Amino acid sequence: MKTRIVQIGNSQGIRIPKVLLEQSGLLDEVELEVKDRQIIIRTVHRPRASWDSRFRTMAENGDDELLDKDTLPYQSRWDEKEWAW
Repeated sequence: MKTRIVQIGNSQGIRIPKVLLEQSGLLDEVELEVKDRQIIIRTVHRPRASWDSRFRTMAENGDDELLDKDTLPYQSRWDEKEWAW
């Protein structure tokens, strides 16, 4: 499939056919990268996007407790002598 590059202000742009967007799974926001004289377009990776639902699931399952709660309230010498509120 071929397309044209068009002038948009001081930049240039291309129109990507809907069928290619659907097949590629590209969303509203993308990342662009140049590698070996090719432009790579990919969906923006949001590593923390699902954290809310995962933390909610942890709480529902009781998996959100401290692992070291039996050592609390441990205080080091630094905590006792140097820490100030």
